[in-house]
Amino acid sequence: MTNTERPLAISAPEPRTLDLIFSDKARAELRAKYEIVEADPENIAGLGDEILGRARYIIGQPPLSTDTLGRMPALRSILNVESNLLNNMPYDVLFQRGIHVVTTGQVFAEPVAEIGLGFALALARDIVDADVAFRQGTELWGGEGNSSARLLAGSEIGIVGFGDLGKALRRLLSGFRARIRVFDPWLPRSILEENGVEPASLDDVLTKSDFVFVVAAVTSENKGFLSTEAFASMRKGAAFILLSRADVVNFDALMAAVSSGHIVAASDVYPEEPLPPDHPVRSLKGFIRSAHRAGALDSAFKKMGDMVLEDMDLMDRGLPPMRCKRAERETVSRMRSKPVAVN
Repeated sequence: MTNTERPLAISAPEPRTLDLIFSDKARAELRAKYEIVEADPENIAGLGDEILGRARYIIGQPPLSTDTLGRMPALRSILNVESNLLNNMPYDVLFQRGIHVVTTGQVFAEPVAEIGLGFALALARDIVDADVAFRQGTELWGGEGNSSARLLAGSEIGIVGFGDLGKALRRLLSGFRARIRVFDPWLPRSILEENGVEPASLDDVLTKSDFVFVVAAVTSENKGFLSTEAFASMRKGAAFILLSRADVVNFDALMAAVSSGHIVAASDVYPEEPLPPDHPVRSLKGFIRSAHRAGALDSAFKKMGDMVLEDMDLMDRGLPPMRCKRAERETVSRMRSKPVAVN
């Protein structure tokens, strides 16, 4: 089979790489079935009409203009392997032409949910600070070391956002016999109820929860919507766990709420990444820090490649993609999440 007989796929997966998201076996399958053209994401237009005219797939989400898309009559799908949907292409044109825009972000749901559960347990039982105290020889033994401890089991839990990550988190929490309230204005009550959670207002989630998990994507409507008033409304001693993107919170207000002793918190994401060495959150007591590593497991990255191959195979046979998550025309232009800077 010659290159011209194989469907052409443009590879522009930054910040990922093909080696990162495809196992050796999957990468060999990809190159056997498709002609792969490696491209600078910032210069897809410079590939030339011969390549653009034959391109069936783009692996990545490079900036695309209407003119560039007009030179790509064979394009069937843009397979986003970063996970965020950037407002860097004319989605209205893509939808009008029936070009599928799909993401592989759901591969991160389970690993991020697991670390979120770990954060909750660590905050509830003061595991991190107790370990530090033990290392320093200042540990408190028995009940004396549990003055602020609480159980996750039987607690009241709030979740902000209920996409793939929220659903994965709910599955992990199901064994803790907790009352789980969810705020997600993009979902009808019935979907929440079918998933075994209580639909609730944001106010109820914040004021009635012992643990609040924030797993909402950043949109044009919710950037910075969790600020000083939101944190002040939470129960004293409640745990706030940020797992999605830092831009949904006013981070200074979050740090102030923790510094005052009103709440405790954990976060895997920050307003800028990497954080500068002197950022105050680094030394903030009552705050568990993780360096945007919750979902960055090799198993998750390799699952991306498997999903991409499965959906490309379906589309090659005239069928719609089923493994990746399709972007929706009504919401895609509202997304404001920043791409990850590091793997």
